[in-house]
Amino acid sequence: MVASPARSRRPRIPPRVVVRSAWAIHRAVYRLSGGRRGLTRPRLGRYGMLRLRTIGRRTGEERAAIVAYYLDGASCVVVAMNGWAEPHPAWLLNLRAEPLAAVDTVDGARAVVAREPEGAERERLWVGYRAYSPPGDELDDYQTLRATPAVVVVLDPAPGVPDRGADAGGR
Repeated sequence: MVASPARSRRPRIPPRVVVRSAWAIHRAVYRLSGGRRGLTRPRLGRYGMLRLRTIGRRTGEERAAIVAYYLDGASCVVVAMNGWAEPHPAWLLNLRAEPLAAVDTVDGARAVVAREPEGAERERLWVGYRAYSPPGDELDDYQTLRATPAVVVVLDPAPGVPDRGADAGGR
C-alpha cells in the first residue's frame, strides 16, 4: 500500500464561545491571584504572557487584556490576532488612538509606546514570533483564516514616562 501525500488541512479554531471563555478564565486567574498567576516569561517554543493596559478610545477608561508576547531587545512584540477571528481586537484600536500604554510582566510594570512595524521589520518580527510558537501551532496557516493580515505591534519602552501603576483588577 502506497502512502498518500500529505494533504494541507485548514487549521481548526475552537468555537468563539470557547476562545472567549478561555480569555475570561485567564483574566480571572490573574485577578483572583492578585497578579501572582497568569503572566509568564517567553522562551523558545512558548510565548510569554503579559497584561497590556490601554486607554479606551471611546470611554477614556483603562482597559486590560492578557496577550502573548516575545522580547526583541527591550521591546515586547505582540500580534493582534483576536483569536484569529475578525475584526482586530479592541486593544489594537485603543493603541491606534493612544499609543502610550503600560504592560505588566512577571518582572514588573512599565510604560510603553506602541507602533506597527512595516516591510522588512514586520517580516523579521513575524518570523521571530513563529520561533516562540508552540510545536504544531502554524501561525502562517492560522493567518489564512483572516481576511486581513494580523497586525504585529511593537511595545517600545517609554523612557521618562511615569507608569500609571499596576493593579490586579482591570477588564
